[in-house]
Amino acid sequence: MSLEQRITHAWQRDSLWLKLLLPLSWLFRVVSGLRRGYLQSRYQGQSFTAPVVIVGNISVGGSGKTPLIVALVKALKQRGFKPGVVSRGYGGKAVSYPLMVTAQTAVAESGDEPLLIAQLAQCPMVVGADRRAAVSYLLSHHDCDVVLSDDGLQHYRLHRDIEIVVIDGQRGFGNGRCLPAGPLREGPERLAQADFVVMNGSPSMAPDLGDISSQQMHIAPRRMTHLGSGESQPIEQWVQEHFLTELLLKEHLLTDQSVKRVHAVAAIGNPQRFANTLEQLGLDVELHGHDDHQALTTADLAFEDNLPVIITAKDGVKLVADDNSAIADNIWVLEIEAEIDNHFIDRLAAQLQSVKTAD
Repeated sequence: MSLEQRITHAWQRDSLWLKLLLPLSWLFRVVSGLRRGYLQSRYQGQSFTAPVVIVGNISVGGSGKTPLIVALVKALKQRGFKPGVVSRGYGGKAVSYPLMVTAQTAVAESGDEPLLIAQLAQCPMVVGADRRAAVSYLLSHHDCDVVLSDDGLQHYRLHRDIEIVVIDGQRGFGNGRCLPAGPLREGPERLAQADFVVMNGSPSMAPDLGDISSQQMHIAPRRMTHLGSGESQPIEQWVQEHFLTELLLKEHLLTDQSVKRVHAVAAIGNPQRFANTLEQLGLDVELHGHDDHQALTTADLAFEDNLPVIITAKDGVKLVADDNSAIADNIWVLEIEAEIDNHFIDRLAAQLQSVKTAD
């Protein structure tokens, strides 16, 4: 288990050693509040020619922002909007920024999440640490009437018209403390100032938000794509083709050995959520979690038993090489989709229209 994974795990509990960091946590909370007030007073109100929607979170780690961004882009397109997306491009190292990202951009330049969004959402995508410059660049090069910012809730130099905060319903707020004693970048009271709060996961596992209402989001597995060939199959077909023979063998041999075993390899913010999704498909999952954004190699996907190896789409964009013959034949990508309520999209669209009318 890496240092990042150990810290993330510790933040879910009330460890004694974390209590020693409480003074730093209180200081972080005060400083971040002062920073937010100063930057908002200086930059909020410096709007762009199109409304800006922040899709972010108040905690460290993955919460489901990327699939939500893709779902929002597709839904807004269906309602006649022309959306574009900006992102910091974590992990990417381009020669210059802002960088326009297309489906063919090298992941080493764009970062994994922006490239995945560009491929799945099929909309203009720009990355850059200076999100104000990224938004300006996007609007000057494309005819967009709404800009979605992938992350950036705490990037208060960026004017925002609408804020959407995503919460991981599985991990919630961890121990409820701010960095470094906990996973929070801002306290839970920050949610009251957001326009929308989206809960990713089962309501039964979600943290108590008090009087704050939330929109529900579910991550639905859709297809399995063979990493080497790019051929794709519906989930049900893939399971049937890979395990029907083994199931018949199990029935006749009366063995207790699992016949739906797979390896799940994930370098994302919450690998356990990925494993849970596969288990809901009836698979017996052996999880191999890595640090978020870590660049996996083919060696990370090699196991002696030759069982199917399933990875996330985010990891898949980092592994596709010019020579696909180097990719083992048993590696598959789980394609997912965020399911969101139409009522939520209707409210968002109405608020966007209101912002555009006010401008």
